[in-house]
Amino acid sequence: MPFAIENRFLWQGGGLCGLITMSPRLLAEDLLMRRAVLLFSLSGLLCCLPGLWAADKEPPEGFEKLFNGKDLSGWKVNEGGKIDKWGAGDGLLFTKGGGGGWLMTEKEYGDFELRLEFKVLRAGNSGVALRSALKGAPHLDAGMEIQILDDPWYLDEKNFKGLKQTQRTGSIYGVVPPSKNALKPAGEWNSFRIVARGRHLTIELNGTRVVDANLDDYKDRAKEHRGILREKGHIGLQSHDGRVEFRNLYVKRL
Repeated sequence: MPFAIENRFLWQGGGLCGLITMSPRLLAEDLLMRRAVLLFSLSGLLCCLPGLWAADKEPPEGFEKLFNGKDLSGWKVNEGGKIDKWGAGDGLLFTKGGGGGWLMTEKEYGDFELRLEFKVLRAGNSGVALRSALKGAPHLDAGMEIQILDDPWYLDEKNFKGLKQTQRTGSIYGVVPPSKNALKPAGEWNSFRIVARGRHLTIELNGTRVVDANLDDYKDRAKEHRGILREKGHIGLQSHDGRVEFRNLYVKRL
């Protein structure tokens, strides 16, 4: 490194030693250039870190990863699903939207605790399937769907008319509405903690419990939503409208 002595620099290297003069203007330009190069390098590194952190994050004690952070290993689409609507990388599992059906875990689960984070964009629509078969509609006969929606957009009747409470984010679709609105604005990360134990199902959205239900209390809905009677099945993610991203998906059998 040079050492400034009254706008003069002592340079050492290769066995040579001498004094080199540099004007204040050139000195300032040199320092600015070095700073710009350093900032550019740091910004590139920081852009990569969120995905690396998400991919490298270890599951909570007792949980297993449902997503490895880089590809769709351990997942498959349901009957009629479109695998080309799904992608993975840099710690994110995402759907491009456009009615791609459901991406399901290869394994089945009965009693479990599920944790995941999701980000839905403006006018987005997705869901999480529980105890689902690979054939049929998870929100009706194949299982249960926990709704993911850009609620404010759909509640605006200029965009959509007649949104039901049992169609809002955190609901058991068509069966149990959320007791509170805990959804963050479109484009921000949200978290689900879902516990299924026998006929008892609880759902926490961003740390707020929004559903605490005994499914036996809703047998009158089973005529249309027969999936609530199932005891085990696949966990799934829906491709419906718009890009939706998921990360940090963990499950623990109970």
